[in-house]
Amino acid sequence: MYLSVSFTMSTPSLLILYGSQTGTAQDTAQRIGRQAQRRWLQVRVLPLDDYNVANLISESLVVFVCATTGQGDPPDNMKKFWRFLFRKSLPAGSLCQLDCAVLGLGDSSYPKFNFVAKKLHKRLVQLGASALVPVGLADDQHDLGQDAVIDPWLKAFWDKVCVLYPSLAGVTPLREYEPLPPKYVFHFLDTVKETTDGRMRIPEGSAVPSQSHPFPARLVSNRRVTDASHFQDVRHIEFDITGSNIEFAAGDVVMMRPCNAPEDVQQFCQLLKLDPNSQFTLSATDNTAVPASLPQPCTVRHLVESYLDIAAVPRRSFFELLSTFSTNNLEKEKLIEFSSAEGQDELHSYCNRPRRTALEVLADFPHTTAELKVDYLLDLFPEIQPRSFSIASSLKAHPHRLQILVAVVRYKTKLFKPRKGLSIWPVYVPLWVKKGSMKFPKEMDTPVIMVGPGTGVAPFRSALQERIAEGKADNVLFFGCRSEFKDFHFKTDWEEMRKAGQLALFCAFSRDQEDKVYVQHRVEEQSKLLWDLIANKGAYFYIAGNAKQMPASVCDALKAAFQQEGGLSVQEADQMLDAMEKTGRFQSETWS
Repeated sequence: MYLSVSFTMSTPSLLILYGSQTGTAQDTAQRIGRQAQRRWLQVRVLPLDDYNVANLISESLVVFVCATTGQGDPPDNMKKFWRFLFRKSLPAGSLCQLDCAVLGLGDSSYPKFNFVAKKLHKRLVQLGASALVPVGLADDQHDLGQDAVIDPWLKAFWDKVCVLYPSLAGVTPLREYEPLPPKYVFHFLDTVKETTDGRMRIPEGSAVPSQSHPFPARLVSNRRVTDASHFQDVRHIEFDITGSNIEFAAGDVVMMRPCNAPEDVQQFCQLLKLDPNSQFTLSATDNTAVPASLPQPCTVRHLVESYLDIAAVPRRSFFELLSTFSTNNLEKEKLIEFSSAEGQDELHSYCNRPRRTALEVLADFPHTTAELKVDYLLDLFPEIQPRSFSIASSLKAHPHRLQILVAVVRYKTKLFKPRKGLSIWPVYVPLWVKKGSMKFPKEMDTPVIMVGPGTGVAPFRSALQERIAEGKADNVLFFGCRSEFKDFHFKTDWEEMRKAGQLALFCAFSRDQEDKVYVQHRVEEQSKLLWDLIANKGAYFYIAGNAKQMPASVCDALKAAFQQEGGLSVQEADQMLDAMEKTGRFQSETWS
């Protein structure tokens, strides 16, 4: 039910609040902000946790753009807002002055598709807000990506705003391809001052390392653990965290901010005719703060190496902004096509399929790149996002050490230059630790069942080391990979635990025999054991790994065990798994 809008003659100011984990929701929020600026509206664009949520009662027009992370969790930069909004003490009509719209960005291959946006929309209406349009549920799995939902949703939103505020109907908006003012202005310094890389500063005293103050951990080892003949290069990497005040438990993740490769930094500076050693300070053109992760003053080299994500596949907004600088007709026409709704197929073929980077795009549009003003760099390129890795060790087994298991990403595409991830392995790596979504039982006699094929087994190594150190020996692990002889991660560890009576191990080596065998087949085979552990001993069940078919197939195998061994109907087996999930006895951490 969408409430009819009341007519107001005044011109509104628009507040756009976003919850973003990887930068996509932030990019979309900024796109809506630019559309508002072109309509001559006063607009603010903020992460949800940077906004004083108590002021929401006095706002009149707000757009919420939010992603969903993990298993239906809100992104890190909206968690405080989320807790406040769902307080039971908030009165039902407290947001009756508010006209709002909620846009969710999600991926339908995950079970809790756009869960945060749906729940937020429902809660805002519950508190008396008027929803101008139905909640937008953008889907990364759509052939045309999330824009297939975002474009029509935005049109419906602006149509409604024009009805709500008739004064806007008479305003001639700025044309799509006229440049807007930059967010920041660069002030270059005549004399060079000594600067330090803030990422390499050890946090003082008893401070716990964080995103703004990471700990420079020494790389102790970086060892390939897959056979040389195996197609995938998987690394077991260890860091020394002595003196860091870092503590972590099983299921936690370590965060690292990667850097651009030196040759990419050099090429970027050459294309834009920038001196990498020159220094600048930034000032904001509106009241926003200068990015906290950039030192003041800052060198161009540090900005390009550690902040601007020039090695990412650029989003549609990149082409939209680039087109506003172009005076070369041929290049401008192509950039306009790539930033239009109709040109998304073409953009996908040019950019997404071959994984063409933003830096390569600049090289493909030399006339436009030559006209690019340095003040627009922070509008054009997003900040490099931290990468998260499941921790694969326990401090109880390896004091002062932190270990991870990483598959090195390399793509084969039509482009001549091979695709690879950003560089992250110098001698010292700035890192910090974040609580993970998986929680393990504290009770001594509660069994745990873990399904972790491939690198998905990493958090379970941490959990097993921790549990065994605490004397908890009722552990079951289902591990899967292609071959026992090529990619059997941590084989020696599992064998030692098994021999000591601390682990029941079931392996699926999919390519070692004619018929492919996967972890879900091993789960099916152990239906009697699993039913006994879950139904009679209150076991917890965990899945970690790739989100393609594996998690759903394992769940099907588990529900089949409930039916076969427990005599449950299909519906009862579904209800049992749902109940386990609600009480935390079934947890999954998957990625695409």
